Amino acid sequence: MTLQDDMTTVQRCLDELARSVSRLEQQVGSGLEMRRVRSDTEHLRESLALLRAAAPQSGPASAPRPEMVTIPDTPYDTSLWTDAEDEGLGARDRRAP
Repeated sequence: MTLQDDMTTVQRCLDELARSVSRLEQQVGSGLEMRRVRSDTEHLRESLALLRAAAPQSGPASAPRPEMVTIPDTPYDTSLWTDAEDEGLGARDRRAP
């Protein structure tokens, strides 16, 4: 299952919990304990909504993979570095510090 599938399943379970709490409240009444259960149910729904907002939209399995680049074993063309200085040694016609 993907992350989104899991969150959808949890959302369905929380919806069913809220319906069950409402039915229970009709049978038991709205005393202090019932208000706490209803409040806890709403906190769970709010927490899931925050988790949905913070979760990445696509799972790690669908993340794009970097393109593989093949590096040849042949030596590079030295004409590519005709204007480059040797790093740390200064220019060819100057003395190093």
